[in-house]
Amino acid sequence: MKRLLVVLGCVTFPFSPFPFPVLSSQQRALTVDDYLALPVVGDPQLSPDGKWVAYTVTHYSLKENRGTTRIWLADVAGGTSRQLTAGPGSDRQPRWSPDGRTLAFVSTRENGPQLWLLGMSGAGGEARRVSSLADGVSDPVWLPDGTGALVTSDIKWPPSGDQEIDRRNGEYPTEARIWTALMWRHWDDWRAGKRQHVFLVSLADGTAKDLTPVDHDVPTIATSGEGDVAVAPDGKEIAVALHGDSSVADNTNVDVFVMSADGSGLHALTTGRGADNTPRYSPDGRWLAYLSMERPGFEADRERLMLVEREGGRTLEATTGWTLSVGSYTWCPDSKCIYATVEERGRENVYRIDLPSWRRSLVIGSSGVNTGVSVAPDGKTLVYLHQSATHPAELWVAGRQLSHHSDAAVAGLALSPLEEFGFRGALGDSVFGWLLKPPGFDPSKQYPLVYLLHGGPQTAWLDLWHARWNYQMFAARGLVVAAVNRHGSTGYGQKFTDAVSQHWGDYPYEDLMKGLDVLARLPYVDSTRLGAAGASYGGYMVYWIAGHTNRFKALVAHDGVFNPASMAGSTEELWFADWEFGGPPYASRALYEKWSPLNFARNWKTPILIVHSQLDYRVDLSEGYQAFTAAKVLGVPAKFLYFPDEGHWVLKPRNRRLWWGTVLDWLDQYLRPQSLTGTR
Repeated sequence: MKRLLVVLGCVTFPFSPFPFPVLSSQQRALTVDDYLALPVVGDPQLSPDGKWVAYTVTHYSLKENRGTTRIWLADVAGGTSRQLTAGPGSDRQPRWSPDGRTLAFVSTRENGPQLWLLGMSGAGGEARRVSSLADGVSDPVWLPDGTGALVTSDIKWPPSGDQEIDRRNGEYPTEARIWTALMWRHWDDWRAGKRQHVFLVSLADGTAKDLTPVDHDVPTIATSGEGDVAVAPDGKEIAVALHGDSSVADNTNVDVFVMSADGSGLHALTTGRGADNTPRYSPDGRWLAYLSMERPGFEADRERLMLVEREGGRTLEATTGWTLSVGSYTWCPDSKCIYATVEERGRENVYRIDLPSWRRSLVIGSSGVNTGVSVAPDGKTLVYLHQSATHPAELWVAGRQLSHHSDAAVAGLALSPLEEFGFRGALGDSVFGWLLKPPGFDPSKQYPLVYLLHGGPQTAWLDLWHARWNYQMFAARGLVVAAVNRHGSTGYGQKFTDAVSQHWGDYPYEDLMKGLDVLARLPYVDSTRLGAAGASYGGYMVYWIAGHTNRFKALVAHDGVFNPASMAGSTEELWFADWEFGGPPYASRALYEKWSPLNFARNWKTPILIVHSQLDYRVDLSEGYQAFTAAKVLGVPAKFLYFPDEGHWVLKPRNRRLWWGTVLDWLDQYLRPQSLTGTR
């Protein structure tokens, strides 16, 4: 049934036939402890015969201050699930052997993350460890004959180690590092003196051979895909995504390379200057598919699905004429179709692409986010993860829910669905966003509003159970929540996504202010009690808003860019700033200055909470320091929340609990007084 729309001028709001929940003894508002206690379901892997699904479930513990992941097994036909692994450490990345009789997985139960095997036939038995690599392993890929597995592992590079430090310090060790190349760190990981390589692990005796002993990360660590190692069905060829340039920090020249099963003959299959990744062989061995971003230096270009005919080398695009990006994909067992996940208008849908006609058909869509697709032997039955803003991810098969790890907890919570709204934004384009009303919503009252600003800048707010910026957590404090997918957002066509580049402060800001005008006119929104919060580019936009409007009563900036010129010199992926600002600061200084919140800080008046972390190597901690200093010098009420042990995201349970408490209390301090007492 199509959703009805109430049209108000150029603004559309969905009409829902379902009443908002009234809080009762059976339903209550979500708390941070509820939120942290919800299990996280992920990584579904369908057995070769289509009868079983291995998947992971993660539980977070405040006491241990970490998450523990276990592997579960679900019966596709019967719908029952059981926990498959236990013991110390965590178990993740389950992968079925080609014959379905063995499950490989990565476990930290002994000697770090190593490859383990568990028999799945008969009585089963205990798992056994088969790898012993010094830095552990990840991302196992079975060989077709079942004799070995490819894994990824970090190694010391060059193999002799840091000879200069050893030579200078001798018997007096130090924590110092010396490097001479760019990309010495990435996200929250120091990469100086390390390389990532592909190893072949023999399952018979556990020996490991480095198949890629080259001075490159294989697979690439930057502009990577969702699984960048693949083996041909006959086992004679391996495909990887590799950054072939000697410098990886200032370009996105990632290509698909192929080599023989023993690692010999490594050579590039693709030669474009953009990023190519996620290779996948067709089951019949005729095709090698991959994802490709065509424009060099742009990490958010449209992801095209490409196919190379292995005999003859003919290259075809399966998504010609499409303006959307393929996020992940998997082949049908008969090699006659591909299932692809596609972000589309705030949702993530699954499409079937038929070969050779390239006909596209929507098979899973219209609500929520659908990912992790596996295809049964019949080529039609799909197993996948489904989630929405009212329910964390669970396992689904053929349109029915298969796992139920969060059902009981969610049933006791008052969780309203997202509503979509639209308006005319910058450049005359249609802009859409999400609206969420608080638990126990009363249309006769007025509520404060928090405006969420997404990062990227090329990402989008989706109808999902957000792992970090959860809509329901904000709504549970009695706030109306709004999240606009402004220019630069993904899922609305590549032209719309491109519009933010070199326009950080105009088109997106215009969209957000026009969206705020729409929201402020809603009868249940108190337009005098508005707050805004965002991270990364969203944090940048908070700083930009602070210098351009006084409409908000409270602001929250998490890991935001305050001074684009200094961020460009301290970030690790240099191509990002080069693309977004038309070059490095010394070549395009005018644009950096034009869109710098620093240059408008003199206008700041709104109270601001700044959050930043020591291990954030994407947007350096100094950006938060600069913003906080500016606020305090200018006499603006400000608070700084600092995490010494987090990166660009706050992941540890205790830190997440503190983050939510601090952020929501800051909004309460400036938005909640008098906000729930008035009626209209």
